[in-house]
Amino acid sequence: MQIGIDVGATKIESVVLEEDGNEKHRSRTDCPKDYLSIISTIKDIHRNLEKEFQKELPIGVCHPGIHSPQTGLVKNAPNCYWLEKKPFQSDLRKALGKEVFCENDGNCFALSEAIDGAGKHYKIVYGIILGSGAGGGLVIDKQIVSGPNGVAGEWGHNQIPYFAAKKENFNSNNAREAEVESFISGLGIAKRFNKIYGKNLKTNEIFELNRKHDLDAERFIDEFKLNLAMSLSVIINILDPDAFVFGGGVSNEIDFLSEIESMVKKFVIGKEYDGVFLKPKYGDASGVRGAARLGRRTTY
Repeated sequence: MQIGIDVGATKIESVVLEEDGNEKHRSRTDCPKDYLSIISTIKDIHRNLEKEFQKELPIGVCHPGIHSPQTGLVKNAPNCYWLEKKPFQSDLRKALGKEVFCENDGNCFALSEAIDGAGKHYKIVYGIILGSGAGGGLVIDKQIVSGPNGVAGEWGHNQIPYFAAKKENFNSNNAREAEVESFISGLGIAKRFNKIYGKNLKTNEIFELNRKHDLDAERFIDEFKLNLAMSLSVIINILDPDAFVFGGGVSNEIDFLSEIESMVKKFVIGKEYDGVFLKPKYGDASGVRGAARLGRRTTY
């Protein structure tokens, strides 16, 4: 058995997973907005679970951002700024007095779905996270691929494809605003829709209007589909994954994956793509389940 911990912007979720993937425990608590309090909370969770199961348990932790291989500090965690530039893994090891495996939440999502989730029958699995931001994780042969800089899979920070930017009449010198994330993430969708149509709607409300055939929402979501298809085609042209698994709040709103899959073929080299687009087996629970898989000889 192994403990998995998922540190998010609002909650800390924990799970105890057996080797066969069976869950023996699951719980969640509010996430403190203070770094030292997060360390203390994880320490308490770990101690209580070892007491409950009366044995020493390995532990893996997933979180926003990545640990820089160069400095050992967390970077690229804007939604959890209290982790930014902190030696999170090192401090957890000191606090718990044992090895602690830490990994990006998108990577853990992809790992979970590749091992025993929707992508378990595929060699190259790319986890797509469409939530408030746009992230991802790459798993090949049941192993996370993070790269020498720890940023493999971070497709949302690529620049939006030229034709998509041209179609959007994009005109800005701000490189951050030109990233894929700014066009297809939850925050990006709401910001752009409200600016164009002078409204104040949340992302889920925009998708609901689309389902009700509101003309503005339909027009906007059609553009979203095209932007998403173009952006995914870049991943295919470079990595050619067997399977994409879609997670996150925005992905939960998408009921047209097959349409996106067909649209992607227009932009892929050779106009062919035989991979599959999948919904996750474990949904939002995949991150914490992937964290519990970290450190196991067969998977990491």
